[in-house]
Amino acid sequence: MSHDAPTLAGRLSQLVRVPTITPPDGGPLTSETARVFEELHALLRGLYPTVFSTAEVIPVGRAGLLLRLAGTGDGTGATALGPVLLMAHQDVVPAPTHDWESAGWSHPPFAGVVQDGEDGLTVYGRGTLDDKGALLVLLEAVEDLVSEGWAPHEDLYLSLGGDEESDGPSAVAAIAELERRGVTPALVVDEGGAVTTGVVPGLTRQVAVVGVAEKGVVNLEVSVSADPRKPAHSSTPPRHSPTAALGRALAALERNPHPAVLDDIAVRMFTELAPYVSGPLKLLLSRADQLRPVLAQVFPYVTAELAAMVRTTTAATMLTGSSAPNVLASRATAIVNMRVATSSTLAGATRHVEKVVHRAVGSALTVEVRVLEGHEPTPASPFDERWDAIRAAIAASYPDTLTVPYTMLGASDSRHAARIAPAVYRFSPLFMSAAQRASVHGVDERVSADSLVKGVRFYRVLLCGIA
Repeated sequence: MSHDAPTLAGRLSQLVRVPTITPPDGGPLTSETARVFEELHALLRGLYPTVFSTAEVIPVGRAGLLLRLAGTGDGTGATALGPVLLMAHQDVVPAPTHDWESAGWSHPPFAGVVQDGEDGLTVYGRGTLDDKGALLVLLEAVEDLVSEGWAPHEDLYLSLGGDEESDGPSAVAAIAELERRGVTPALVVDEGGAVTTGVVPGLTRQVAVVGVAEKGVVNLEVSVSADPRKPAHSSTPPRHSPTAALGRALAALERNPHPAVLDDIAVRMFTELAPYVSGPLKLLLSRADQLRPVLAQVFPYVTAELAAMVRTTTAATMLTGSSAPNVLASRATAIVNMRVATSSTLAGATRHVEKVVHRAVGSALTVEVRVLEGHEPTPASPFDERWDAIRAAIAASYPDTLTVPYTMLGASDSRHAARIAPAVYRFSPLFMSAAQRASVHGVDERVSADSLVKGVRFYRVLLCGIA
């Protein structure tokens, strides 16, 4: 296949033009949503005929696909670690389809515009970075290799999730299918970190950050209720109302964040970055292990990303209360999305929230903190030959780029794989500037075509090295 930048940009443009907006809940797909995903599946089969004709294709979940390319069974040593699972997802978050200009977009989000600019040839559109760009370079590499006669030593699985953005059942079903078959992947690679700049102040080198662990994710319902036996009217408001008390509780969560801890992953990351950092931070990072308490207290004041690296975070998202302008709410609720640090647990992080909100509300009203759904932080993946293979693939595709580990701050489908696989790494082999990182789930999401070329090279080198 041709992997020049214009060709890859054109293919990604085709994928973007199919608006596979993530299904909003765990129920069955609507007929229109099913039609859109079927359109994408047909496009993928047309673009990658060798992969889809060679692989066993297993529908999973609502719109997910699990592909199995059979291994030859002739591998030995480091070139045959065992079955490999590579993951990406087809779905994207919503974007405006009519008022896109007033929302700040330069082009319609689902037009897949390819434009030559200051960053070279660039593809604009929802999903270019999250995660259709990574999906494209993965399938390009496998199609290329299989067409050349390559075959993996052990079975190679490709999980193409259909509802990652809504935490849907497709990835869960894919992992369940692997379990049913008795498959324990020796290596898993999914979206996560990327090649970027500006990881810490004073660092000018490009850095590939690879997630070796993932924070837990929990949705809490925080509610404040008044005594139903004491109804109140808005014309004679009580001294303590559930709505105001809930506001105090949420403000208290911001003033009293979870404890900050510099874990082993962060220490390794900063220690490896230290030689390339200029300014006063260089000395601090080089002694990260000895200065864990100091750095843990300093980082939250540097950037939001560094703050999230060292502590569990809480963010109030959905608020509900009164049903009318002149009706006092007898119960006010907020959904608090919590990302649990690897140094904590779901239960421990929830206890912190309970303590803070109870203290803020007091005893005049009833407070309840309820876990709606949640996943614990994942274990750290090993720094062994699998880590070395990923670093080698990055070096081959992005020369002179540093590769360091980190804990992924968001959630990915791979957290389900971590339950059955010993080594899960979260990395999208694409370059993302600070502005591009901000465009993920935001405005003017875009990827350079040159980055797509390098992404294909990454997967080719990785597969030839370990599968």
